Formats: sequence, C-alpha cells, structure tokens
Amino acid sequence: MSSSLAKIRILLLVAAVFFGGAVVPTRCLYFNFPSFPNNSTEHLKLSNNAKIFKDAIQVTPDVRVASIANESGRAVYKVPFLIRNNGKIASFNTTFELNISPVSTPVGGEGLAFILAADGSRPGDSDGQWLGIVNASTNGTPEAQIVAVEFDTRKNFPQDIDSNHVGLNLNSVFSIIEQPLSEFGVNLSSGISVFAMIRYDGENISVFVSMSNKTEDLLKNNVIFQALNLSILPDNVYVGFSGSTSDFTQLNCVKSWQFNGTDVSDGRHKRLWIWLTVGVVGGVVICGAVIGLVYHFWMRKRVLNYPEEPYEGIEHQLQHISIAPRAQKFGLRELKKATGNFNPKNGLGKGGFGTVYKGNLMNRDVAVKKISEDSRQGKQEFIAEVATIGSLHHKNLVNLIGWCYEKRDLLLVYEYMPNGSLDKLIFGCDKMGASSWETRQNIICGVAEALDYLHNGCEKTVLHRDVKSSNIMLDSKFEAKLGDFGLARTMHRTDQTHHSTREIAGTPGYMAPEIFLTSRVTAETDVYAFGVLVLEVICGRRPGNPMDLGSYDGSIAHWVWEFHKEQRLVEAVDERLEGQFVREEIEYLLILGLACCHPNPLQRPTMRNVLQVLKGEANPPILPDERPSFVWPPMPPSFKDDTDSSLKDSQLTPFTELSGR
Repeated sequence: MSSSLAKIRILLLVAAVFFGGAVVPTRCLYFNFPSFPNNSTEHLKLSNNAKIFKDAIQVTPDVRVASIANESGRAVYKVPFLIRNNGKIASFNTTFELNISPVSTPVGGEGLAFILAADGSRPGDSDGQWLGIVNASTNGTPEAQIVAVEFDTRKNFPQDIDSNHVGLNLNSVFSIIEQPLSEFGVNLSSGISVFAMIRYDGENISVFVSMSNKTEDLLKNNVIFQALNLSILPDNVYVGFSGSTSDFTQLNCVKSWQFNGTDVSDGRHKRLWIWLTVGVVGGVVICGAVIGLVYHFWMRKRVLNYPEEPYEGIEHQLQHISIAPRAQKFGLRELKKATGNFNPKNGLGKGGFGTVYKGNLMNRDVAVKKISEDSRQGKQEFIAEVATIGSLHHKNLVNLIGWCYEKRDLLLVYEYMPNGSLDKLIFGCDKMGASSWETRQNIICGVAEALDYLHNGCEKTVLHRDVKSSNIMLDSKFEAKLGDFGLARTMHRTDQTHHSTREIAGTPGYMAPEIFLTSRVTAETDVYAFGVLVLEVICGRRPGNPMDLGSYDGSIAHWVWEFHKEQRLVEAVDERLEGQFVREEIEYLLILGLACCHPNPLQRPTMRNVLQVLKGEANPPILPDERPSFVWPPMPPSFKDDTDSSLKDSQLTPFTELSGR
C-alpha cells in the first residue's frame, strides 16, 4: 500500500468522524480456504464434474464405482479479479495444497493447473492432453484468453520435458518455460500433498513448489522466475484451477487455497471499496476528531523526518526471486562494519551504477557494491543483477554472496577478486607488461566460456549488454570472471531474438553500431563487445569512444582493421609483450576479434563458434581486406552458425586447454 493512499484513508477516517460516522474499507479480492467444507460452493464456481468432496475440491471426479477416464473440470472463485485498470497492473500472491493420486497403473495422468482466465467455465472437449485449459480449436489462439501454471504428470507432446514438471502456459498447453521437479525432490504423482506458491508483482511471475508446507522450505524451491505480460487477458479474470484425465487417470484434488490480490481500482468499482457508515454518539465524534488531528500532525512530522521509501515493494520481490535460497541477506550495520563505514580507502572501483568497496565478513574478504542514489534505474539495476546472476552457476561468472536493502540503501555482496578488474590490469602501471601471453589468452578464453554459457548454456538466453574490461574480474590465479549484470536481460529460446530498450544502454566503444539505429540488443551485440575486448587485451589499447567523433572511425576495431588491410596485423600487438608469443596464434585471435566486430551482425560468429576457434576445432572466419561498411538492414550471412563437417574434422591445435564448467 502506498503512503499517499494511506494518507487519503486517514483523512477520510477523520472526516467521517467529524460528520458522525466511521468509514471501514474492505479488501478487493482476498480469501482463505484452509479446507473446503460443503458450504464452500457459495463462493466457488464449479464447472462440469468438479465437486466439493471430503473437504477438498475434486477438480475432476472422485468416483470409485464409475469410470473417471477422459474427464476435465474447472473450479474458480466466483468473484472476478481486476488485474488491470487505467494502466495499473495488479499483483497477487496465492498458495495452495494439491494432492494428485494415480488411479490407472502403472502411471496416472493428465494434470492440474492454476489458471487466470476470461471465462470461469471449462471449454468443451478439454479432457486428456488439454488439462481443462483449452481445446483443439482454441489452443494457441487469442480467443483462449488464459494464463496457466500447469502441474503436468504425463508427457504428451514432444515439447514436454518429462512427466513430472511445472510449466507456464499462455493461451496454449505448450509451455513457454518448463521446469522438471525431480531435482527439487518433488513428485506430483506421489499421492502425497504438494505445496505451491505463485507470486506476481506486475512484471514477473515466480512459482515455488515443495513437498513441505513450511514457508522456508517452499522458498528454497523457486522453480520458475519469468517475466510475464498479462496483456492477453481482459481486465477482469477468474482465478482457480483446471484439470483433466485421459485413458490414464488420477484424482486431481485441491485441499487448501489462499489468494491475496492488490487493489488497482479508481474508486468507481463497488466491489473494491465498500464504505460502511456507522452512526456514533457525540462523545465519540469529539474523541475521534482529537485523535485524528493528533495522528495527522504526528504523521506529517514523521514524513518530514523519514522520507517515503523510493523502492517500495523491493523487499517483497527479493524474497521470492531465485537467489533468495542461496544468497544471504545482510544487515546494513554488518556491511558498514565490514567496509569501515564504506571508507573511501577501501574503495575498489566506481561505475555508473555505484561504488564497490572491499570488506571482511565472517573472516572472508568480500566486495560490497553500493548502488548509487544518482542512478536513474537503481531499483531495476539492482533487481536485474540479483535475479540474473543469482540463478547462474559458472566458473567464469562472479559469485553473488548476498544482498541488503535497508534505509534506502541497495547493496550487493560478491566474492572478492584479489587481482581487481581487467582494465586495471591492462592500463594500470606495468602489471600487464609483466603478464605473459598465456595469461592474456586464458583471460580471453574465460570470458568466451562465460558468454557461451549465458547465450547457450542457461535455461533462458541471457544478454549481458555491458561486456567490457572493467566488468571482467580476476581472481588470485588471474582467471577471468564476468560480473556486473545490472543491464542483463533474459530471453526465451523460442522465437525471441532480441530485447528492445527504451533508451540506449551500454558503454561507448563496446556498443555495436546497430544498437544506435534499432535500440535492440541481441546475442550479436554481446559478441561485438567481446570482439572489442579481445582487441583491447591483445593490443593494450583502449577501445575509444566513437561517439566523440560522430562515426566509428575512432574505434579500436577500425584501427586494427587497417593493420589487417596492410597485412601487418602483428604490428597491432601490445609492445609490452616484447614478441613473446606465437605469431600464428596471435594473428588468429586478432582475426577472431575483428570478425566479432564485423559491422554486419549476421556476419559475426556466435559464441559457440568462438569457442570452436579457441579450442582448435575451427579456423577463424575469413575476413575481407577492406573493412565493410555498416549497412541496414544487414546483408545475409556467409559465416554459418551451425558447424559443418569440415569444422568437425579440423586438426588445429587449441590455443589453450578449456576445462568444463
């Protein structure tokens, strides 16, 4: 609840007291069914064969003497939920207990789903594989108007990951994201109660599933965290459950259910605000007026002393995103003590998002990032970084230890990198001069592995959007670890190829030319930044800022391409290496860097291609002598993403040994 809304309510209360009454607001949509006695039907809409039986909702029939094959049902709360009003999007939190008991042998089927639907009634012919969500006619069509979180117990389609998973479905039974539950110790078809929590904050949906009813155990199993736009739904929806059986049968039971949805009304919807006026005697009027005035002045003083929280609701979001079970929450006092009250002497670096300090927590060196109050997108950057890096695991990614939000401060705690950032190694005094060519190779390979993991190794493609030398951290062995995910975005691996931005994000010098034209970031724009990084490490030269010159003539890529054009590429190499390198290796890497910086995004190699070159499984791409001009739309590619047979049979020697994750 916002503070402004709270103030309005207080003033209304005071006004009502003055005019001889008391005002009592009621919640828009809140209900709690610890169980389902027979009179629960007064509040529920049961479709087809859904029934209340044994203090539970039997979404599909529980009949011992008749067949329960090829059935479907739906049970929803009778009062619709307003999810959208004048641009405001509602949030909700719901928890429920499911019990799915196989009847047919050796396995049951088909499944249950939590739904938000335009229609509270079950669609016809929605038994079997359709889970009561859609049917053959409406599947995948806008007319379906339904969002479902499926608890699927049978693999019916090639798209299904297994017969024990949770999926998020939009107007279809084909999930946009699925998560097998076996790795979380959950068996939907065990005949034992399964507990679930679903949270939606207006932008992202989180699904938690556990065999335990303890909240702390439930929050450890964040099986889905996904951006979700509810624009496919009308403003008012029904919330509830659907389920089905096929020739394979099971009992689909909901044993308890709680729902809490926020109010996005503007006061014109009677069901959202019901004002009950109760007459009171004159003495109560006077007392109420005095109390109201005192409270008003106290609140005014409090607001002046304690300004409104700038990031309202952030604590709620952090409670349920995927890092919560693994990353520790720290108190501000702990982090102040660890960093010497954020002593500038402990500063490790400063960027657009904030300052990083060295600290010591529990006898362990850490890096504490304090988000700048001047950052225009402080909350978004904070949430993006926590949500993204907290769900990733790779030896070449910086490890997130914990977080803190307290007294308007946003802080992140990382593992400490004793050798600092790559840019300091390259340009700080003579450190880089002392480093060997092998060290530089290893750094390049480490960053390549990190980006290949983000683009190809995660459940969802992750676009880093800010690959640069200052975001590459070096551990005690100079192993590279990619960090700073404040601009990172995730995409599905289906038909989504890019992420559109309202404003251009990234660091000049590392940004691909098409970003300025399209405001779109893709895997190819990450590849471009990686190419700039490769050239920067090999040449010991800053990438430059093409914006200063109004063109790309000032970039390191253009500078190196001139050496390539004149067939003296090795002369671009950092003089501090003093020739201590294998000429063929360094030329290959320079060509690879230029290929990644190709003006045509479709001509750039993928990060998978890059690793093939680094491992000696493929030759570097062939480049023209002249640097191609940037043309939009881009010309069709000649460098294929898919590895052909000639690459598989390559006998090239790898530059360095790449170990597994």
